[in-house]
Amino acid sequence: MNATQPTIVKKKGRLSGLLDDAAGDALSPSTPAAADQQALAPAGKPIMIDLDLIDEDPEQPRTAENPGFAPESIAELAASFGPNGPKSPLSLRDHPDVPGRYIVNHGARRYRACGVKGLAQAPAIIDNDHNEDDQVIENVQREDMTPREIAAYIDRKMKKGFKKKQIADLIGKSPSFITQHAALLDLPEPIAKVFNSGRANDVTVVSELVTAYKKNPKEVGAWLEDENQEVTRGEVKLLREFLDDKRANEQGDRDPDTVDLVSGKTDNEAGNDVQGKESKQEKEVDPEKLKKAIIQVEHDGRPARLILTRRPPAEGYAWMKYEDDGAEFEASLTDVKLVALLEG
Repeated sequence: MNATQPTIVKKKGRLSGLLDDAAGDALSPSTPAAADQQALAPAGKPIMIDLDLIDEDPEQPRTAENPGFAPESIAELAASFGPNGPKSPLSLRDHPDVPGRYIVNHGARRYRACGVKGLAQAPAIIDNDHNEDDQVIENVQREDMTPREIAAYIDRKMKKGFKKKQIADLIGKSPSFITQHAALLDLPEPIAKVFNSGRANDVTVVSELVTAYKKNPKEVGAWLEDENQEVTRGEVKLLREFLDDKRANEQGDRDPDTVDLVSGKTDNEAGNDVQGKESKQEKEVDPEKLKKAIIQVEHDGRPARLILTRRPPAEGYAWMKYEDDGAEFEASLTDVKLVALLEG
C-alpha cells in the first residue's frame, strides 16, 4: 500500500478516512488506531463518515419551508460538489441515544446535497461541544433564517427562562432585534393572517402595523382585508400618516397657525371670525359641506395629494406628498393638475 494515501477503515458500520498528517503517515487497519479512528483523528482534520450513520438535528431551527431547503436550492448546491463531496466538512456530534450514529451540528444543506449527489460518505469533523444557539448564530448572521424561524427560536429560549437581553447576547444581535421578532409570536389576528400568508415578511413592516393596529384596529383591519393592497414600508407609512392626520383633526390637535388652502386662513383666524357671536350652540351638520378635504393632484405625471396641515413656503406654493412612495415635496400650484376633491 502506498503510504502517502489515506486509509479507509470500516468498523461497526462507520466508514472513516483519515487525512494524512503533516508527516504524511497513514493509518493501517492492522494498527491499534484502527479501533478508534475518531479518537486519533488529527485535530481539525475531517474524517469520512457514512451518510446512513448521520441524522439531522430534530431541533434544527430552519424549517422545511426555508428557501435554503428548497429542492432546487439543494440540487444547485449538489451540482457544485466534486467527486468527494463538499470542500467544507460537516460538523457532527455523537448521537446521545444511539452509539455509532451522529447528529448534524452545521451543514444540514451540505448533508442533503450529498444525498442528492449520490455520495455514500461525507467529510466531517466531530464536535461534541455544541448547543442549539450555535446553529442560530451561524444562520442569523448569514440571514438564512426566516423571521418566523427566528421567532420560534426566541420563544423556545424564553420558555427556558432566558431574558431577551440574554438571547440577544447569545446570537450577537441587538435587543431591539429580539423584541421585534418576539412580537411575531403574538400578532393580532388580521396581521397574523397577512404575515402567515407571506404578504408581509418584513419584520419592521409588521412591527409598524402592530403599532397602527393598537391605535386604529378597525381601520387597519379593513385596510389589510384588501388582498390587492401591497403591504410595504412605503404603503404602511402612508397608512399611518393618514390615520395620524385623521386622529389629530378629530381631536382638534392641528397647529392653529396651519393655513387652510381652501379658505386661505389659519385656524386662529377662522376662530376669530366666530368670536363675538351671540350664540355658540353647535350647528347641525350640513350635508353639503366636507368634514375634511383631500385634494388629489398630479405632479410630473405622478399622483399626489396636497398636505393641508403644513404651511406653504410662499404664496402660490404648497406642500404635497406622492401617493406611490410617500415622498413629501414643495411645488408651485401652477405645476400641478387638480384631479379630485374628496372627503377624508
